[in-house]
Amino acid sequence: MKRLAWVERVAGARFDHGGGFRLPRPARRKPGLVMSKQAVSVGQSESVRTRFLAGGLPHHGGGLALRVILPLAPLARSCDALVAMSEATPIAIYVDADACPVKPEIYKVAERHRLHVFVVANSFMALPREPWIERVIVSGGFDAADDWIAERVARGAIVITSDIALADRCIKAGAEVIGPTGKPFTDASIGMALATRDMMEDLRAMGAASGGPKPFSPKDRSAFLQALDLAIQRLKRAGFIAG
Repeated sequence: MKRLAWVERVAGARFDHGGGFRLPRPARRKPGLVMSKQAVSVGQSESVRTRFLAGGLPHHGGGLALRVILPLAPLARSCDALVAMSEATPIAIYVDADACPVKPEIYKVAERHRLHVFVVANSFMALPREPWIERVIVSGGFDAADDWIAERVARGAIVITSDIALADRCIKAGAEVIGPTGKPFTDASIGMALATRDMMEDLRAMGAASGGPKPFSPKDRSAFLQALDLAIQRLKRAGFIAG
């Protein structure tokens, strides 16, 4: 029904009594275009065929029509794309900026794809003077930056963070999450990441573990660039757009 409503709203037409869908005609004598409801319905079998009527044979709704048989699946995918375009949301990048080692890489990729970037930090930091880069300085508790990001992201957002707790919150909100080393956090991996973090905290508390993560390397930088670009392309294919 969502697709039907979209087609009707955009085309400015109506479904006729025979189950077809008639687009407005610029002149009375010109043939109309009639599309069966199956063309924009969901859950139909691959074997179902849908028809376009577009000039040539008499049609009960008026005008002349020519019947062309097309498979449903490609047409349904086209309708998916049209609906996504009508409801397109710009892709935005949210950076957990405190101690983030890949900010220059983020700006580079965002500029190429024309994306808006929110740089969220607990204190002032110098940023390139670009209209698509927005500085957000939060004040308050230790998790203020995390809260600001998690409360605003949704499907179509990309979050850059090494904070596993923040990654978990953003994944639940529907966002794509990537660590500075290029490792994506997903529904499948976040549970293990949280368990590992808790285990390491317990070991450090008992004095059984020391040190921190390994130094950031050029390989990590390259992996991050690739992961960020892949996440953007994936969202674009899903119907999200550049800012």
